[in-house]
Amino acid sequence: MPDKKPIHEDIVLIVILVAVLMAAIDSTIVLLAFPAIVSSLHSNLATIIWVILVYMLVSAVATTQFGKVGDIYGRARVFIIGLVIFTIASFLCGIAPTDVLLIIFRAVQGLGGAMIAATSGAIIADTFEKHRIGRAFGFTAMAYNVGAILGIVLGGIITTFIGWQYIFFINVPIGIIALVLGVKYISDKQKFAAKLDISGMIALAAAISLILYGGIGYASTGASALNTSTVVIGILLLAAFYFIEKRAESPTIPFDMFENKVFKNSILAALLQGLGFLGVVFMLIMYLQGVRGFTPFYASLLLVPGYVVSGILAPYMGRISDKYGARIMATMGISLQVIGVIAYFFLNQSSSVYVVILGSLITGIGGAMFWPANSSAIMANADQRRFGIASGLSRLFSTLGMMGSFIVVFVVAASSIPRSEAFQIFVGTSVKLSGSISSAFIAGMRISFVAMIAILLIAGIISLTRGKENRASHAMQTQQHAKDPT
Repeated sequence: MPDKKPIHEDIVLIVILVAVLMAAIDSTIVLLAFPAIVSSLHSNLATIIWVILVYMLVSAVATTQFGKVGDIYGRARVFIIGLVIFTIASFLCGIAPTDVLLIIFRAVQGLGGAMIAATSGAIIADTFEKHRIGRAFGFTAMAYNVGAILGIVLGGIITTFIGWQYIFFINVPIGIIALVLGVKYISDKQKFAAKLDISGMIALAAAISLILYGGIGYASTGASALNTSTVVIGILLLAAFYFIEKRAESPTIPFDMFENKVFKNSILAALLQGLGFLGVVFMLIMYLQGVRGFTPFYASLLLVPGYVVSGILAPYMGRISDKYGARIMATMGISLQVIGVIAYFFLNQSSSVYVVILGSLITGIGGAMFWPANSSAIMANADQRRFGIASGLSRLFSTLGMMGSFIVVFVVAASSIPRSEAFQIFVGTSVKLSGSISSAFIAGMRISFVAMIAILLIAGIISLTRGKENRASHAMQTQQHAKDPT
């Protein structure tokens, strides 16, 4: 007899989905509002770009520690507090009178987002048994894709007809709904003793901040003593962080968790998939706006079919990974994304937009196969006492990959065309490029696609060699142990 699914599991999953939906909307809705924000706050592009970067930076660094905080003090408690902070910060972003305050409030919002991201995966792993978490992560992938679509559509509509402030205000009612449901239905099952690693967190934050600052500085202004030195110091701090962690009693990144090959390869696959694919999306948006002359809104709409397909298929792909494990499913997903990027490689000044749509569909199916399977593999192969840490590490490495992609795109684009034009194309404030500059950009774009394909292929190899998993339910394992105690 199959074990019946408790009703409360569905409610817990709904709360997580609402939170993921809110964060996903916020991830895409800001991109379309850059020109309006620059004009309204009398700012400049080099400053406003940190509205995105500071959120990513804070989220990446804080997730590891908040995952551990959840393990110690209760994952539900940290999740609820994260919802409160994220919702309040969203309101503050909407009323920010200056660009500096907007960036500060986005950092606070990233703090709340980190608390949500660091504990949501752990709550799912706490709630669902191993043989059913793939399906649960499939629904979270669906929520993310739906949120990304809503962000694109609502971002264009809100910015054009209402005002950019409401791209942040829209989070408030969603956050309140998630908060009410979370307080009522999500509770902490157990807590685990551990200590925080403040020195390790500071070293990691400083290292990532310096590398990101130097990388963006190089992309926007070119090589300089300041940009080079900040990157070098950041790399040295990463080395120092490693040695600090090896001696720490309760490290930010417990390296012993990577002794499990399935866990290690799944984390690395998430890092490289983010590094190899998000840059492709950025490049496509720049191509559609700068080379083809499309508006940011229309350019983003051409990528919607991929999000739709991915959102529909993700729960089913997650369910299949529950049955057969993540190795084949996730590797096939990366392979499809490679095929999609190869299709993009042949884009030119007059290519049909249907090539973009086709590539979006292929990569969307690949994403639906990769993310639920890979995320569930990470949590299924982590110790329950460290579910929060595992969830935080998953978020950390995927975000590091995305930030790396961001820098790669700027560097490649800036090496192909004037930096000022590359920057303006990305945020949607430029006109269509001239013929010679357009050709130069396409040449640079193709070079970047080759690099992205190589990174994705490495991710695929790591995914394929992760090893076989055991997704049997707890009940099945207990029965098997009773029959054969050895």
